[in-house]
Amino acid sequence: MAQIELSGVAKRYGSHVALAGIDLAVAEGEFVALVGASGSGKTTLLKTINGLVAPDAGEVRVLGGAAAGAPHELRRRIGYVFQEVGLFPHLTVAENIGVTSRLLGWDRPRIAARVEELLDLVALPREMASRMPTALSGGQRQRVGVARALAAQPAVVLMDEPFGALDPVTRDGLGADYRALHERLGLTTVMVTHDMAEAVLLADRIVVLEAGRLLADGPPARLAGSDDPQVRALMDAPRRQAERLRARLEGGA
Repeated sequence: MAQIELSGVAKRYGSHVALAGIDLAVAEGEFVALVGASGSGKTTLLKTINGLVAPDAGEVRVLGGAAAGAPHELRRRIGYVFQEVGLFPHLTVAENIGVTSRLLGWDRPRIAARVEELLDLVALPREMASRMPTALSGGQRQRVGVARALAAQPAVVLMDEPFGALDPVTRDGLGADYRALHERLGLTTVMVTHDMAEAVLLADRIVVLEAGRLLADGPPARLAGSDDPQVRALMDAPRRQAERLRARLEGGA
């Protein structure tokens, strides 16, 4: 069953076509990566899913309901992870994680139990619950951001360049940890990324956007054999980079 369905979704900003009639369905449990050049429509597409952007035409349905119906209620049922995390600086880690749960009317004991459970899930010590965001490293803040996105037990998680600001080692580790959480919790995940290696390693499907149009959609292995030169160039990028790295390291330069 599709958890997310877009039918003929179009969006313009003045003369700029952000989305041009996108049709896309994401099944329950899938991990989909949205890739493409800057300005191709990735983030706009992501924001139409949780109602942050209203399309000019077409329909978006999430979890069986129209996204345009009650977007504020829909957003409480969807986890969202940003690149810059967006933690509230005046709230503790526990308070940040519990924001959505409080809005949903959970009582304090239930929120406290959920915070402890989530700190365990994202591999952070429980004693961090009382710390302020400024006392955390970048990787720790991003883990708190993931915990906050999962706090209200959403079925769908949207991620906009979630690991882009992290150092390579932290980024790789957190990406692998999130993929494990995706499988463990049975989530449906849509992630925007510029990193093709990240898309190939984490996603079940890769959706390639170009100038607001869907250029390609499929499993990484299938897209690697695409006849489209632009798609093939994108899919070959991690391999070319790995070959250049190997040459540099073996050459001692």
